[in-house]
Amino acid sequence: MVVKPRKSSTKNPPILSHEFVIQNHADIVSCVAMVFVVGLMFQTTQPLASIFIAMHHNATPVEELTYGQEMTYTTGLKDLCAVFFYTLIGVVVHAVIQEYILDKVKTKLHLSKVKQSKFNESGQLLLFYVVAVLWGGDVIFREGLLFNVSALWRDYPNIAMTFMFKFFFIVQMAYWLHCYPELYFQKVKREDMPARITYATIYLVTIAAAYVMNFTRLALCLLVLHYAAETVFHVARLIHFADKPSVAIKAFSVWNILFVVTRLASIILSVSTFWFGLADNESVSFVVRVSGLAAVVALQVYMLQRFPDLPLEPTP
Repeated sequence: MVVKPRKSSTKNPPILSHEFVIQNHADIVSCVAMVFVVGLMFQTTQPLASIFIAMHHNATPVEELTYGQEMTYTTGLKDLCAVFFYTLIGVVVHAVIQEYILDKVKTKLHLSKVKQSKFNESGQLLLFYVVAVLWGGDVIFREGLLFNVSALWRDYPNIAMTFMFKFFFIVQMAYWLHCYPELYFQKVKREDMPARITYATIYLVTIAAAYVMNFTRLALCLLVLHYAAETVFHVARLIHFADKPSVAIKAFSVWNILFVVTRLASIILSVSTFWFGLADNESVSFVVRVSGLAAVVALQVYMLQRFPDLPLEPTP
């Protein structure tokens, strides 16, 4: 898909200049991504291209698959290639959303430059959170985790993932990784960078650690809970930018409740998994259990400490 460059000036910038790259970054990145897609069409390059696009590390041997049986996957180094490719896709999708949705809405609202940056941030995150909650909720339902807490630690560490389960985590890591180049592409102000880098890094490191350590079921539930609360937050934030103060106050009030409930629910699920569920599992050491629990609890406490200072900033 070709994305129209932003019309920041009437004069075309020099090729390969910073302004040229920023204006045309979506087209440039989409061309790079298309190289991998085209590679699938030729027999000689198909094996290499598929490493970046397809899911790998099958847990179910192909010869043992029966009719109707779903392929399952584990983790491995080839996942880094997939994360790289879908990071490219994330940059392109980000530009499409910005060009065809957010810029049009932003023009009608007549926002100041400061509010425009925050509006863009919340708009992008809101769409991502909505998709992630619906996708993650569907995986939770299909994996039977909704009413079965013990499934969070069952069979650990031999936890195989279905295609959509694994793809969910690949996309999660790719999304938060794509946030770094977007700081350059979106010309984010220097003073706004530390906060964005901080929460993107916390998301990326936490999700990657859970993925590598095979705590994907717990991480999935915690992410869906957190993203659901953050969805309400960014809805309230966008309403605030739309100059609807009375509605925004009510939306923020709902988020205040959901924020605290989500923190408590996250701690309860983590204690149930790390302290009780895995207590008799000889394949996981006490150090790993305590470290995992401490990391989750510390993150929840960190967010609770920042809670009074939030009202218009996204939380990690």
